[in-house]
Order: sequence, then structure tokens, then C-alpha cells
Amino acid sequence: QLQASGGGLVQAGGSLRLSCASSARTFSNNVMGWFRQAPGKERDIVAAIDWSGTTYYTDSVKGRFTISRDNAKNTVYLQMNSLKPEDTAVYYCAADLTYRPSVSSRLYPSLYGYWGQGTQVTVSS
Repeated sequence: QLQASGGGLVQAGGSLRLSCASSARTFSNNVMGWFRQAPGKERDIVAAIDWSGTTYYTDSVKGRFTISRDNAKNTVYLQMNSLKPEDTAVYYCAADLTYRPSVSSRLYPSLYGYWGQGTQVTVSS
């Protein structure tokens, strides 16, 4: 139901754009999130966007990453600039299919019912 793409290997300071296509008919009313999980660590939120376009970013990516959505394409994006080695992780997109929840209420992985397959992002120093 969620198909993520766009990961890869990039040098520090570089950029990548992740995409996540959803097959849900309710996409425009859903919260979409990007999470990441580094080896030996928990899966944590990176950014999320709700139906109104309100966004949330974890502190470590503010000013560097931008989440956006295209409801006509049922796709959410994560533009990652000024990448750092500590951004290295598997990145997952996730969807909560409830009707128009606020992004502030969807900051934890357990609140998302649908997940993409994960895409590896590796930032070399």
C-alpha cells in the first residue's frame, strides 16, 4: 500500500529526495510520516504532515529536511539537504488512515497502521 523510493549513498553535505506513493483512497485526509531507524536504535520520527499541510520535524533535521505532499499523485516526499553521517539509517514512510488527525497527535510509530518497505540512506563523511 506504501511504496518508498529514493534512498542511496551520498557524501556529507549532499541531498536526496525520498518519495512514498500511497494506494489509499483517503490519502488527502491522512497523516503521513517519515521515520528512520539506525542499527541498534529505535525507530524514530523524522517528519510528518497532516491533511492541512501542517508539518512536524524532529529537532535534528529542522532547516535541512522538508516534507511535502502531492494529493493529486497520492505521494509524500522528504527532501533531505545538508545531509550528515548521523542521518544514516533505513527510512520508512508511514500512514495513519484515520480521518484528519492533527500531526501533533501522530508522533509515535505505534500510531501508524501502514508502513512502506524502508529505503536505505547512507551518508559518508
